[in-house]
Amino acid sequence: MVEPDNLMLDHLRAIRGDMSKMADWMQTMSVEMTAIRQHLAGIVTIQEHDHGDIAAIKIRLERIEKRLELAD
Repeated sequence: MVEPDNLMLDHLRAIRGDMSKMADWMQTMSVEMTAIRQHLAGIVTIQEHDHGDIAAIKIRLERIEKRLELAD
């Protein structure tokens, strides 16, 4: 028969092992979330640049339409 003290120590060791695995998993998730944030920031930057390009093209198109008297 297992002594109660040893049983308690075995449970505490198992809990410690589980906590260590959970800490490792959380560290991995933190690294992955950081990578996702950086990737998303890059996408937002590209999108903002594209909006600027589209606005410039619209302005040029309006000027061309005015010169060709195509504007309403």
